[in-house]
Amino acid sequence: MRVIALRTLREYGERKPEASAALSSWYHETVAAEWKTPADIKEKYRSASILKNGRVVFNISGNKYRLIVGINYVLGIVFIKFIGTHAEYDKIDAEKVQHGKG
Repeated sequence: MRVIALRTLREYGERKPEASAALSSWYHETVAAEWKTPADIKEKYRSASILKNGRVVFNISGNKYRLIVGINYVLGIVFIKFIGTHAEYDKIDAEKVQHGKG
């Protein structure tokens, strides 16, 4: 999969060093993945929440952080929509957020 944009993850990891290793692991696992359906994601990430319109919410660092992505399965592209703490996630609409960091 191609992740758009690594920069967003890197910058968040610089602001929240305790999330950096988990975000890096997620990134490397995602780049190596070949997700064709939401079921492929659930095989690896059982706690991931599958939303409408190709959106997926990943729990990062034992659910301390939330990562929302949009996925185009045909093109193999993962778009970062949001990364933030669980508390910040609770304040947004995961199905509508376009791009943002908590």
